[in-house]
Amino acid sequence: MTRRPWARRILVTAVSAAALAAPAVPAHAAGTAAATSSSTAKVDYATWQRDCQAVMDQALPYLRDRIAAARPGEKQAIVFDIDNTTLETDFGFRYPQPANRPVLNVAEYAQEHGVSLFFVTARPGIVEEPTEWNLEHDGYDVSGLYVRGFFDLFKDVAAYKTAQRVDIENRGYTIIANIGNSATDLSGGHAEKTFKLPDYNGQLS
Repeated sequence: MTRRPWARRILVTAVSAAALAAPAVPAHAAGTAAATSSSTAKVDYATWQRDCQAVMDQALPYLRDRIAAARPGEKQAIVFDIDNTTLETDFGFRYPQPANRPVLNVAEYAQEHGVSLFFVTARPGIVEEPTEWNLEHDGYDVSGLYVRGFFDLFKDVAAYKTAQRVDIENRGYTIIANIGNSATDLSGGHAEKTFKLPDYNGQLS
């Protein structure tokens, strides 16, 4: 897909708009695998990576079994958040932002086994093209990227993200997993299982 050069450069100044996604205190719900570490001290990169890996160590066996159990004709999908989920937003202070390696490893397994990857983010539409390019550059196969339009900026983030998952289901996909680092990424249903990465009481966007 051809990208306009100016669209790629705009992320350097505009990516901070991703903070429009209001952080939330981690929620622990049935069907949700979550990181257990939390702290009021500023988290370091090594700790974050360790805690992300712990969650993905739960996700991968589940996905292996669920993918193997696909029904005939079933179109399987995983929905991902972006900031501090698929990309190292708070740690990768450059563009393109690096992939969050534990999550990328899981995504690569899924896409190699025919699962479509969708990305639902609170980032505004102005950074849609550089965001998609960043994801693809890092190794994610982007089947769909949902960003917020102007009127979406005034809506509840959780409700907005739920509506995008409904849209994916309406396109004929079964969302076998939803992966994010905020309660707003995971609430509202429309996924068979959720996996919550750490945000350390809202420290990470």
